[in-house]
Amino acid sequence: MLLNPMLKKGGIQMMESFVLIKVGTGEQLNFAKTAKEEIARIKGVVKVYGVFGRYDLIAHVKAHDLDTLSRIIMDKIRSIAGVLNTESLIIGY
Repeated sequence: MLLNPMLKKGGIQMMESFVLIKVGTGEQLNFAKTAKEEIARIKGVVKVYGVFGRYDLIAHVKAHDLDTLSRIIMDKIRSIAGVLNTESLIIGY
């Protein structure tokens, strides 16, 4: 079932998510900047925004399926130094 026809690209349904990212300050105060640059280089990441509030960064991520989306978030984004936690908002409609 295609929840959002806008997510269909070339006949393939795409998964999209906004990933809310909390970054630690620790000893290195530029964790957010460094993490933002590293996240932006990950394949599947469309854009990364620095924001004010409970989270420090928001990443717009696209993948061909939920498994790939999960691997981008769990294996790549969460493994970056300074990333404390993430919350994913998967676009549904």
